Amino acid sequence: MLAVYSLLFRLFLPFIYLRLAWRGLKVPALWLRWGERLGYYRQAPVNDVIWVHAVSVGEAEAIFPLVKKMQERYQNQQFVVTTMTATGSARVLAVLGDSVIHVYLPYDTPGAVKRFFEHFRPKLALIMETELWPNLFAVCHSRHIPLIIINARLSPKSVPSYQRLAIFIRPILAHVNLIAAQTELDAQRFIQIGANPERVKIIGNIKFDIPPMESLIAQGRQLKQELFKHRYVWIVASTHKHEEQYFIEVFRELKSIAPDILLMLVPRHPERFTEVKNLCQNAGLSVVMRTALLQQARIVHEDVYLADTLGELKMLYAAADLAFVGGSLVPVGGHNVLEPAAVGVPVMFGGYMTHFTEIADGLLEAEAAVQCQDQQALLDAFRHLYSDQDFRQRLIANASIFVNKNRGSSEIVLGLLHEYLASNTTDITN
Repeated sequence: MLAVYSLLFRLFLPFIYLRLAWRGLKVPALWLRWGERLGYYRQAPVNDVIWVHAVSVGEAEAIFPLVKKMQERYQNQQFVVTTMTATGSARVLAVLGDSVIHVYLPYDTPGAVKRFFEHFRPKLALIMETELWPNLFAVCHSRHIPLIIINARLSPKSVPSYQRLAIFIRPILAHVNLIAAQTELDAQRFIQIGANPERVKIIGNIKFDIPPMESLIAQGRQLKQELFKHRYVWIVASTHKHEEQYFIEVFRELKSIAPDILLMLVPRHPERFTEVKNLCQNAGLSVVMRTALLQQARIVHEDVYLADTLGELKMLYAAADLAFVGGSLVPVGGHNVLEPAAVGVPVMFGGYMTHFTEIADGLLEAEAAVQCQDQQALLDAFRHLYSDQDFRQRLIANASIFVNKNRGSSEIVLGLLHEYLASNTTDITN
């Protein structure tokens, strides 16, 4: 089966590169470092690294606290952090800089994977959430490299698909030494698709341990004072195609209720910045781009502030009065609703939260967020939040309690990793 998979992957590789080149027309960063995706690297070869893989921005943000804790504990240890996306790459470089080696994960062909392992020779492999790569996992097994899936999650919708491919999935999971699952449900789902129950542990969600950076919060508050001092800023973040239209239509109705409202849109993917700008302008809304306003004084009459920059979402949350986390009004599965909660902003999200089901349910149960299933619910929720300051403050306070109560998973993961590193790592601090 592995040979068939590898052959099919090779056949599709030209189309993958064509898609990458096409997307690069809007995101030039995607044209860079193509060799890394085939296992060719400019860096000098290294040995005995700890390899951490985070596919994109959300996963990268989650692993930063863990990587920093590991760097403190294993002070002379080298780390390689891989991503698949340009936005994930940008965050790794911005947050971890040259304290780690960062490259793109190679495509899962035998040749590219072999070159990756020959170049970096990892002693431990950490994979975030649900990345199952047959050739990568098989080489880890053949080279006796402990392989751990951390913050592992599996949506209920994906389980039947994996079960239909059981003859293929079970051997992949057999190469995994430990699955550190977010919840009991995630653990059971991995077992359902073929994971060894003895290799599955429940550790919670390390995304609760992402610290709210005080410097970013201060920057956001300052931005609010400088640009939006007399505006009620509703940030709608990490939006996807077809999702912005909901907020454009709602915005028109809200202007009569909240004449000081400013809609701050933050599209998830940078290649959509121009598309979203045109969408707003075609609807008759006045738009100002963040990059065009960096040197200006204040937004007074504009309708939409479009954030066309990368890596600033936490700061922008702190500049807002109210947050809606996108990818949840369209069937994407949602994004991290803990980020606005952690900076003290009331949180809203839509009905499609399959990637964050437990967190969303927990926030709702704690009366720490508002879920909106449709456009009318958006209108009703905004009216309530805009007019009732006590309600906003209750949401903020309850969210803070909820986040703090669920912290600590990173320390559990660190303890589990120590079991694999203690025997062959000598740089442990006391």
